This record gives sequence, structure tokens and C-alpha cells, in this order.
Amino acid sequence: MGEIPGILRQNVLDWLAYNVPESRISHILRVEQMAAALAQMHGLDEAKAAQAGLMHDLAKYFKPQKLLEMAQQEGLPIDPVAEANPHLLHADVSAIVARDVFGVTDEEILAAIANHTLGSPGMPPISCVVFLSDTLEPGRGETPELDALRQISQTNLSEAIWMTCDYTLQYLIAKHRLIHPRAIATRNWFLHHSKSSTHPLSKPVSASL
Repeated sequence: MGEIPGILRQNVLDWLAYNVPESRISHILRVEQMAAALAQMHGLDEAKAAQAGLMHDLAKYFKPQKLLEMAQQEGLPIDPVAEANPHLLHADVSAIVARDVFGVTDEEILAAIANHTLGSPGMPPISCVVFLSDTLEPGRGETPELDALRQISQTNLSEAIWMTCDYTLQYLIAKHRLIHPRAIATRNWFLHHSKSSTHPLSKPVSASL
């Protein structure tokens, strides 16, 4: 399944060094590592997962107006929640940067970058592992709840997605934050499909390999 080409990875790291604080780069590298590990566990392409993990926060520190402008230029839908909190667009805009600055054309990688914050109903497995890695990487803390989610992510992607969505939604509700409808749609889709034994993401790793 290979690795990220060394030149590309170094170019991304150099770009991040100028555009992202060092503390965020540490998070990015942990997401890259966890995404690759989860991909391996689930029989997915490790290089694609790692590359998406490395690039998932390219636009994390773009100014709100820049995020809005780039999203508008791309023709992305901007609903009232994203308009009120443009930071929610950083995942979709990061995919634009990956494509336009680094020449990424692989649709699985671009989708995984774009989906890492809000998810997407029915998103493919590579997107799932990057979404989970962003929330569950070791730097996010060590609590019984997080540890349980990490364990579930190793065996059942679909269940891990909706449970991780619940974890995030509970935090947003406690903080009285706006909740994007795409996050709820993601949670609902994976909750529904995790109950179906015919859905590939609902099966334990040993059954899907």
C-alpha cells in the first residue's frame, strides 16, 4: 500500500511550518500516524489515509473571510451555520488547498480532507479513519470515554463514527455552540447503517478482511 512520497511529504511539512503553529503541526502528525494505523487495521490504503491526515488542516488558520471567499469561489454550499462560523469551512477549503497547491487529484484523499470535521453521510472508509483520527488522536487526552472510542474505531468504523459524533455533539451542546446540520446528518446515517449487518463498515475487522 506504500507510503506518502518523501518529496511531497516534505513539501507539505515545509508549507505547514509557515502557515500553522507548531502545536497544531504536532496534532497533524498524530492524525497522520493514527490514520495510517487505522487504515492498516481495516485493510485500507495506508498511504492515502496518511496523506489525508497530513493535509487535513491546511486551511485551519485561514482568516474567516478567506475561508468564505474560497468556498464561494469553489461553489460550495454555505448555510447560515457556516456563515456564522466560517471556521467550519476549513476542512472543505483544506481540500481545495491540497488540490491547487500540492496537485492532489485523488478523490478519496480530497474527500477525506473535506470530511474530517463535519463528516458526510455515507462517506467512504478513508474519510472515516481520518475523521476518527482527528478527534481521537492521543493528544486529545486520556479519558475512559476517549479510550473506549479508540477501541471501537479499531474494530467497527460505522459504530465509531456515530459514537464519536455523539461525543462531539455533547461537547457542543454543553458549550452552547451552533451545530452544523451536516454533523447531525453524518451521525444519523452511520447510526442507522451500523445496525445493518450488510453494511461493510458495520462489520468487525476480522470479518471484513
